[in-house]
Amino acid sequence: MTLANRLTILRILMTPIITVLLLYRQMGAALALFLLAGATDGLDGLVARSWKQKTMLGIVLDPIADKLLLTSTVVTLTILKELPRWFTIILVSRDVLLIGGSMILYMFLGKIGMPPSWLGKTTTGLQLLTVLWAMVDNFFPAIKPAILPLAVVTLALTIASGLDYIYRGARLLNDQ
Repeated sequence: MTLANRLTILRILMTPIITVLLLYRQMGAALALFLLAGATDGLDGLVARSWKQKTMLGIVLDPIADKLLLTSTVVTLTILKELPRWFTIILVSRDVLLIGGSMILYMFLGKIGMPPSWLGKTTTGLQLLTVLWAMVDNFFPAIKPAILPLAVVTLALTIASGLDYIYRGARLLNDQ
């Protein structure tokens, strides 16, 4: 078990704790753990590349850890009325479509996932920023009005990146 994989597993284990902290309105602790989880995300990739610890397990686990963290946090913040329902519905629907597409690619091509595009990485960054903003507004209420415009921009990119992944996956399937 590599250090990079251990960091990814640590992020997975932090996810339910963050969710519980949010549900009990322990926003400071939830925010701190969310930031730590974000740090492990960057660190596991850095460790895997620089120490040549890229593994098949890491290739599979890292996006799962990211989706678990992001989806559970978004759903919880929606339950707490920190994020709008339409935001969560579209974000989760896109992720379900991408997971289904990944399964199709694996079944037909034996290919596990697709490399993230710059659009996908930008989208994930904006999604994380939106979640972070929705958590931080509990400490700085003056920033709350910025959540809606940020959510709209994030969703526009979420939809665009979802369409991009569908297009790229269809091209892969057609080429075979």
